[in-house]
Amino acid sequence: MTGTLVLAGTPIGDIEDAPPRLAAELAAADVIAAEDTRRLRRLTQGLGVTPGGRIVSYFEGNEAARTPELAEALAGGARVLLVTDAGMPSVSDPGYRLVAAAVERDVKVTAVPGPSAVLTALAVSGLPVDRFCFEGFLPRKQGERLTRLREVADERRTLVYFEAPHRLDDTLAAMAEVFGTDRRAAVCRELTKTYEEVKRGGLGELAAWAAEGVRGEITVVVEGAPEAGPQELGPAELVRRVRVREEAGERRKEAIAAVAAAAGLPKREVFDAVVAAKNAEKAENAEKTAGKTGGKGAGA
Repeated sequence: MTGTLVLAGTPIGDIEDAPPRLAAELAAADVIAAEDTRRLRRLTQGLGVTPGGRIVSYFEGNEAARTPELAEALAGGARVLLVTDAGMPSVSDPGYRLVAAAVERDVKVTAVPGPSAVLTALAVSGLPVDRFCFEGFLPRKQGERLTRLREVADERRTLVYFEAPHRLDDTLAAMAEVFGTDRRAAVCRELTKTYEEVKRGGLGELAAWAAEGVRGEITVVVEGAPEAGPQELGPAELVRRVRVREEAGERRKEAIAAVAAAAGLPKREVFDAVVAAKNAEKAENAEKTAGKTGGKGAGA
């Protein structure tokens, strides 16, 4: 008889948010796989429960190596409880590999539903929540970050991201560059904790605010792209959308066709806007070059 893998949600801040079943599962599990055993110790003390099984660490650094060991325990009939530092396992936290291994061995996988920073941030953001997508952490390198953002520049669903406080200002600035400075967003900091804060505004405004320094656990919720009609899209916006797609790797012809289809416009109209913008840039560059050349001649 195979065992059971239990994914347990843990508080993202206030320990009183712990689901009622969590204490019982901590006491009953044969093996507890914890992202941080020290945090697990604080959690069990706070809940007044004594773990009944073996405790092992299970974090990003050893997840691949420890998964086979835990999978064997499950196959042998053990009840394995997986907990991360906060929130639900597998959601930008360790867990996916173990779930996949359990499913492959026909082991039962269940969950103790609990707090989630993604859903909590969505609920308090004040932005549409009927359709959303979770993007996790963005790449640390600026170029890769911009590329990832450009891939979802026209996404109409609300977007949710995790971010480290020391990178928040750069991330919000990149979002403002790709999505536009006026795109609405909410920065949710220290959710359910003593110093909880939700800062709402346009991406440009939020980037300026974050430049002063922000601390704590951060979740960013960004409004989806507007469903603009043809009359709302001027040439500059059409050109911006084409460039975003080109920078994400699309050929210009394909980018123009995609932007035209999304806006409900003839491809020719988008093409003309792109050509006009290109010609304007050439003229501006030629004028700057002529000015520099003229300046040198006068000095000679």
